[in-house]
Amino acid sequence: MAEITYLEAIREGLIEEMERDPAVFCLGEDIGAYGGAFKVTDGLMQRFGENRVIDTPVSEVAIVGAAAGAAHMGMRPVCEMQFIDFISCAYDILTNYVATARYRAMLPCPMVVRGPSGGYVRGGPFHSQNPEAAFLHTPGLKIVSPATASDAKGLLKAAIRDDDCVLFFEHKYLYRRVKETMPSGDHVVPIGQARVAREGRDLSIITYSATVWKALEAAEELERADGLSVEVLDLRSLSPLDDDAIIATVRKTNRVLIVHEDTRTGGVAGEITARITERAFEWLDAPVMRVTAADVPLPYAPQLEDYVLPQTADIVGAARTIARY
Repeated sequence: MAEITYLEAIREGLIEEMERDPAVFCLGEDIGAYGGAFKVTDGLMQRFGENRVIDTPVSEVAIVGAAAGAAHMGMRPVCEMQFIDFISCAYDILTNYVATARYRAMLPCPMVVRGPSGGYVRGGPFHSQNPEAAFLHTPGLKIVSPATASDAKGLLKAAIRDDDCVLFFEHKYLYRRVKETMPSGDHVVPIGQARVAREGRDLSIITYSATVWKALEAAEELERADGLSVEVLDLRSLSPLDDDAIIATVRKTNRVLIVHEDTRTGGVAGEITARITERAFEWLDAPVMRVTAADVPLPYAPQLEDYVLPQTADIVGAARTIARY
């Protein structure tokens, strides 16, 4: 089988689920006739028709609200945010209505809100955000953020089949840069299970999405230059977090570096650090450290964006500090 890109894997997952279940439909801005801002849904309207691939007005709250109503009636909508930054417009309805629907009224809300996240593409502050931490503390929402093409497909299929709302953050930098041969058959990746992307003994890097690839680059450099055996844990799911996998890697290497592209204060790394401290403090031989974006809006200028976002050299430097501790 031929390799396909991260973007094509997402499209393939959508097609397979729409063919499998007639209740699955897509809605969003320019996803039909135009095929989406990044062409993820290219060809879907011609294949499934205008009733299942719906071009909407420019209103994220309307998209999510319509999807929630359809989900309550037994449909399985997949909403596209043209850029995930714009999900903030739907924060109220997602956190106050969708996330609480099952608790308040025993109403399942099987819907997916997906869209391109992240930087490294010179998109500036309105088209490069990583909003996962804004939703992480909201019970009732699941959050996934795949790093590989096969996980993008498998997690999307799992998200569509889930009976609760899943926020699906796909990284635009990876869309056409990451390729993989898809597993055969009905490839579904369970939500809430991390994967060990690289085995190691001396230090663990816990990460997700695009920074998985920078962590792997750093691990190779650390092994080549310093003789360090570095394990890389790809979280894949942020809510729920795979606590067992996190604690297992801590107990294995005793040194932990958490890397993510989101800003530092209030980010996912702080929550993971707290859980490690609560459950595995006695296994640590050094403080848990973080490599994250700086607490500033993401600049448009290439040199400034590179300075603000985590780079391979930043990960290598922090890992060396931990190893020396």
